[in-house]
Amino acid sequence: MSINSQSETAANLQVGPTDQGMVRIYVEAEGVDLPLDFEPEEATEIAEELLAAAEAARTMGAKGGKSRKPRR
Repeated sequence: MSINSQSETAANLQVGPTDQGMVRIYVEAEGVDLPLDFEPEEATEIAEELLAAAEAARTMGAKGGKSRKPRR
């Protein structure tokens, strides 16, 4: 599976600080419990990458790229 492969997998995502001073991204899906801990600096880099990807996706959508309709 790659970034551009669509998936029907549903997952829950939680993000928050741990009592050890780390930032945890916790992914839960059927058969998967995945806690990912990051130093605060790493978490900041991840946040910047997410923002850049969101902006790129907006730009692609504005140029006639495929847009996803929200699921209901």
